[in-house]
Order: sequence, then structure tokens, then C-alpha cells
Amino acid sequence: MTIKIKVCSQDDLQALQEISIETFTETFQEQNTPENMQAYLENAYTLEKLQKEMSQSNSTFFFIFYNDQLAGYMKVNTDDAQSEEVGEGTLEIERIYIRSGFQRKGLGNYLMDKAIEIAKDKKKKKVWLGVWEYNKQALLFYEKNGFVQTGSHSFFMGSDEQTDYIMTKTLKVYA
Repeated sequence: MTIKIKVCSQDDLQALQEISIETFTETFQEQNTPENMQAYLENAYTLEKLQKEMSQSNSTFFFIFYNDQLAGYMKVNTDDAQSEEVGEGTLEIERIYIRSGFQRKGLGNYLMDKAIEIAKDKKKKKVWLGVWEYNKQALLFYEKNGFVQTGSHSFFMGSDEQTDYIMTKTLKVYA
């Protein structure tokens, strides 16, 4: 078993779009109407939008490979690229998705470790993320990794207003 994490570049844009649509659909299609799913996907994952996100200096996308197969991805944001103001000294994990065929192999933990490593390298005190209140699998994963709910915000899936929990992990800072 080989696991590799790589920073995405503009050359990866098509693959990023494909895995974004695939993993988002796998995760949320059962709980949402086809119309709301389609509306969200057509807005959130256009090549133009992903290219703009990728070109932000404080946002980075990562691919994770399992035996040389693209298995998932993560997006982290710092400073002005974060999707919300949550205070100084924070890093946001905006997206972390693993393809269904690669789940339960510990790949989410590798991406989480990478995000924590980046936060520490950048001298951040906290890591935060938003997760849908009904995504029980993700909630358990984040709780297991030391995140606690610190708030909530609205998330729109098409015309459907949903609630995301804001979860935060305080990092140990060593002098």
C-alpha cells in the first residue's frame, strides 16, 4: 500500500472538477432533491470557479493517492481566503472528501494530519471546518480527531437552506 499527498496545480483542474462532483454527489445525493443537487453542482464546481479558488494565494488543494489511484482531495484556507471570519490564528479545512471505494482505509486521517501540519507550520492556533448537521459519518470522524462544535452557519443546497456545524480543534502550541 502506498499513499501519496500532492499539491494540486492548474494542470489538475479537470481531475479536481471530476472528483469534486463525484464525491459531493456520493456524500449528499440521498438526502437532497435532484434539483437542489444539480443547482449546487452547476454553481460550485465549474472549471472557472475552481480555477479562481486554486489561484487564491491562501488556498491550497491537495490530492491523495492510494496505490497511485486518485482517492480523494482536501482544500485548506488561511487568512483572507477563509470562508468566514473566525478569528486570528486559524486554518480552515473547507473540503475533505474521499471517494467511496477508498473510504475506511485511513486516508481521511492522512489528509487531517496534513492540515494540522500546515496549521502548525503557519503558527496557527486553531483548525476549523463546517460540516452538515446530518453528515453523521463526518461528524464522528471530526470528533474522533479532537474537533468540537463551536457554532453553526447556513449552507444553501440549491434553494434549500441547511445548517452546518462549525467545528474547531485547538492545537497544542509548544514554545
